[in-house]
Amino acid sequence: MKISENWLREWVNPPVSATALAEKLNMAGLECEAEPLSTDLPEGVVVARILSAAPHPQADRLRVCEVDAGGNQPLTIVCGAANARAGIMVPAALPGARLPGGKVIDKAVLRGVESSGMLCSAVELGLSDKGEGLLELDATASPGELLEKHLGLEDRLFNLELTPNRGDCLSVSGLAREVAALYSMPLKPPAIRPAVVSGLPGKDVIVEDAQGCPHYVGRVVAGLNPKARTPDWMRERLRRSGIRAIHPVVDITNYVLLELGQPMHGFDCAQLAGAVRVRRARAGEKLALLNEQTLSLVPADLVIADNSGPLVLAGVMGGTASGVTDTTTEIFLEAACFDPETVAASGRRHKVLSDSRHRFERGVDPALQRRALERATALVKQICGGEAGPVVEVGRAPQYAATIRLRHPRIERLLGCQIPALEVPELLARLGLETQAEAAGTWRVRVPTHRYDLRIEADLVEEVGRLYGYERIAPRAYAVSLTPFAAPETQLPIDSLRDSLVARGYQEVVTYSFVDPRLQAQLNPGVAAVNLDNPIAETMAAMRTSLWSGLVATWQYNRQRQQKRARLFECGACYAPADDGGTRETLRLGGLAAGNALPEQWGSKPERIVDYYDIKADLSALFGSALDRFAFERGSHPALHPGRCARILRDGNPAGWLGELHPRLVEPLDLSEPVILFELDADAARGVPLPAPAPIPEYPYSRRDLAFELPEAVTAEELVTVVRNAGGALLKTVLPFDLYRGPGLPEGFKSMALGLIFQEHSRTLNIQEVEAAVGDVTAAVLAKLGASVRG
Repeated sequence: MKISENWLREWVNPPVSATALAEKLNMAGLECEAEPLSTDLPEGVVVARILSAAPHPQADRLRVCEVDAGGNQPLTIVCGAANARAGIMVPAALPGARLPGGKVIDKAVLRGVESSGMLCSAVELGLSDKGEGLLELDATASPGELLEKHLGLEDRLFNLELTPNRGDCLSVSGLAREVAALYSMPLKPPAIRPAVVSGLPGKDVIVEDAQGCPHYVGRVVAGLNPKARTPDWMRERLRRSGIRAIHPVVDITNYVLLELGQPMHGFDCAQLAGAVRVRRARAGEKLALLNEQTLSLVPADLVIADNSGPLVLAGVMGGTASGVTDTTTEIFLEAACFDPETVAASGRRHKVLSDSRHRFERGVDPALQRRALERATALVKQICGGEAGPVVEVGRAPQYAATIRLRHPRIERLLGCQIPALEVPELLARLGLETQAEAAGTWRVRVPTHRYDLRIEADLVEEVGRLYGYERIAPRAYAVSLTPFAAPETQLPIDSLRDSLVARGYQEVVTYSFVDPRLQAQLNPGVAAVNLDNPIAETMAAMRTSLWSGLVATWQYNRQRQQKRARLFECGACYAPADDGGTRETLRLGGLAAGNALPEQWGSKPERIVDYYDIKADLSALFGSALDRFAFERGSHPALHPGRCARILRDGNPAGWLGELHPRLVEPLDLSEPVILFELDADAARGVPLPAPAPIPEYPYSRRDLAFELPEAVTAEELVTVVRNAGGALLKTVLPFDLYRGPGLPEGFKSMALGLIFQEHSRTLNIQEVEAAVGDVTAAVLAKLGASVRG
């Protein structure tokens, strides 16, 4: 939000520069920057009245104007603007004047006619980015007056970036309250007196939803001059706050919005049918907004309607059907307080942004409506003429927002400094907070209605600290009592998993939780995603259901920049719709590997590309002491290669996936080499068994190597599991060490060799015990897998 310094100083004028004032506001928690109105203002441009405008004798598009620029004699200026006509006041750059950009005006001869200057548009003066024709000024302006003085261009702007809790400062009056409190100065608001009421009939107003609209006021103003023009002083103040002038009534409601912080709306009474109703929308109703957007309303939307249907999306934006026009002579002005949650929900649902919504969803003072209506009425009568009808009011404005108990010891404890108890009521009174002593060092504080953010004792302590001055609180060491956190022994810290992967050559990345829904549909098809109502971009329109979307996009980005090898991992949340309508969030660990298996160096062959088994080894190292609780089971994932994919199980339960990216995705994703992906449930990966002491073996072990001839369909995991279960307590280790396919084997069979290590800690095993255990193993493999021992 931008506010004119000159406008603010009409309300409160501390004896400091704009820069110092901005710094003071920053220290008080309101982010503010003072910036010049323009870095290149026009010089020597004056107000002039066009006395006559005749066609140029030698150019159809030019006009020869006689203008009064405040001199003794009229000047002749040739102009090409379509709106150049007798009687209007315009800016005139006389010879010697300088326009933004450094252009110096001099006399010139245009098609045989001498021109003593230039009549200017808003664009040529640097006052607007676009404009049509000459900048028309007030008819009451004085010819010869410098334009800088007439428009008040000697000004600066305060650019504020306010936190959502300080909606009370989204106006000149709100910011002036803060400045007055910080400098302990009186506030000088403009006098707002009730309008003299004529005999006009009032408009019936019915509020059907008092929770959505607790306070509503309105009045009819009739007899408006349809040819009225918004004065320059108001146009300039609106422009400096980023609002363009549209129509006097619209400009006045926008002006009151900026000045007092109350959004308003003006209806053309000729377009209203029956009573004005504040109600919830009905199914199937539509509303065409002023921004040319047509909404399909839902019953949760709060609208302002008449007998013909919805007219306004309450608190968000008005509709085209009842807006004022150039022929409007009678209006119904409204000012209301709407429920912030209702306004915010409607705005997000329909993706409509407006200054009104910005303020209502942060909270508008529920006691401000009557004052804003009287201010707008006075401005309408001043600019457009007319007479005011009686005020129609529904609901009551509260006297206070809250009553909070404040204790002096609590102030000292939270702020860490001693503030005299006598100063506390004085500091709070600057903000309009009323204090009543309950006991020594304890007060009951009444919060004014405009402070939505003050609800608990800590809020009041913060206000005391702000006004006392954070710079006055001396830094010191604080004694803090912290209870040590005892981490469970069966769960590794997430940082341990990160360290393990980094030790294996991986680099951690942090990607957005918002991903491209098209990429996500390719990598994790069939999984419902949480779609965003207001995405930053089309490529960030869904919450991720898998970490692969971010990892693949990261590898694409790096590969396009000549990176040939990658080992990436990420630990982050993934999201899915919950059964209760909310969102379910799970912490996952994912990784990607691409390029050569080893970094390029003299001792390895760089041409070997990373494969499934390389990453399986990395995961085995990651699982550490819990490796025996994990299994890699043949599986099928739509984004992974059918023959190079495994489901990861922990204690028989699904825990993740490992595999090579499916070939049908490699080309569409512009990847020329295989990409290996894995993803795990982080909680499953963190679980480890409790450490248990084991004696160092004192007796030798016995090893037997067996080669099994088994069908191709049998996996190594299945074979190892059967052997381990059949080997009994004496079998300590099973080591697969060879795989053979080729001559000497039946078709459809393979040979897999295992090393079996037997050992007993209390004695040396004899040959009979080892052979008996080997016999049990071979019998079990034959019975369960149809495999035999090769000779």
